[in-house]
Order: sequence, then C-alpha cells, then structure tokens
Amino acid sequence: MSIWKFANPKTFLTTTERLLPAVWALAAVLCVVGLIWGFFFTPDDFRQGASVKIMFVHVPSAFIAINAWFMMLVASLIWVIRRHHVSALAAKAAAPVGVIMTLIALITGALWGHQIWGTWWVWDPRLTSFLVLFLFYLGYVALWAAIEDPDTAADLTSILCLVGSVFAVLSRYAVLFWNQGLHQGASLSLDKEENVADVFSTPLYVCMAGFGCLFLALVLYRTGTEIRARRVRALMLRERMVA
Repeated sequence: MSIWKFANPKTFLTTTERLLPAVWALAAVLCVVGLIWGFFFTPDDFRQGASVKIMFVHVPSAFIAINAWFMMLVASLIWVIRRHHVSALAAKAAAPVGVIMTLIALITGALWGHQIWGTWWVWDPRLTSFLVLFLFYLGYVALWAAIEDPDTAADLTSILCLVGSVFAVLSRYAVLFWNQGLHQGASLSLDKEENVADVFSTPLYVCMAGFGCLFLALVLYRTGTEIRARRVRALMLRERMVA
C-alpha cells in the first residue's frame, strides 16, 4: 500500500473519519492518566519542590511545538516537490496547534523559571530561539490568511517554513550549541546522570504520548476541515462563473 494514496482528499477523509475516534480517545486517556499521575502521585523535588511538576505540561508542549514545525516542514516539502494539496493543507492545519503549544510552553516555562531563577524571563539562547519560533508560527498563520490564492499561499508559507526550521533546530539543541545560559539540559536523556528520575520520567513519557496523540487528532481533524472548506470555495467560485 502506497502512502501517496492519502494525497487523494477523498481517501484521506474516509481514512481519518475511521481513525479519529480512536485517536481522540487515546489522547484523552493518556493525557488524563499522565497529568493526574504526574501532579498527584509524584513526590516534590528536593531542590525545586512542587514547582518541578510544571514539567508535565511544559516538556510535552515544548516537544510538540518544536516537532510540529518539523512536521509542517516535511508536509511543505512534499507540496513543493509533488504538489499534493493535502500535504499543504496539513501544514496549514498544524500551524495553529503549534502556536498554542508554543504559547503553553512559553507560559509554563515562565512560571517554572520564576520559581527557580527568580525572574519570569531571561534572554537565554534556548528561550530566545523558542520565542523567535513562536513569532515564525504567527507569521506563518498570518501569511496563509493574507494571500487569497491557496497555491501561492502554500508556496510562500513553504519557504517561510524552511527558514523557520533553523529556529526549531536551535530551540531543540541550543543548550548543546551554547554552554552558557540558565536553561537546564534535556529533561529526558539517554545519559542516566542527566535523565530525570524514573518516578518523574515515566508519567512524563505518558504525558508526551498523550500530547502527541492530541496533536495528531487535531491535525487530522483540522486538515479534514481545510479540505472541506477548499471544496466549498471551489463550488462557490464555479457558481459565480456560471452566473
């Protein structure tokens, strides 16, 4: 079975309509279990106290915010190379979700940082690159809204997505690129000395899986909505031409 068959809007809609209920349910279960487990059944950190539990929202939202942009990049490249409209609409559908996830990560990061650093914001390399990524998200959404022709909008937003990917990479790896900065290293690492304790990492993995399923459900749902909206616009344009 070729993955390219899902570039057909009808096939995509038929498939996602069958999958969405299960994805929504899985996202709800994982998010509820992960957040309850993390907030109510994990101990306070010996240094950070109860504030460490912010990571059960902050880390998954930041993870999705960064990887949502990479998903948009892949979808945009597919559009540029193969001109599949579904991929362009999937990138468009993912952007507002990425905006919300990035905003959640910035807000929870500020709350967490105020407890640990004594300030709401510092111009740390990772924080700064993440803020720039947020601005790229806003610019991407605004560019889609500003251009009437959907194909032209898809072309220009694909270029913007390629440029913004630099800051997505910096948001992920800034701690490795620059040794200076207040932001801690990765909460989850293959290095046991850097990785958070199992009592925190296990519910954190559940939360990340839940946020991932939530992102998938929202993107599938919004892509279907974009496909239907495109059909409606095409029908309205056809009626105007006939009239």
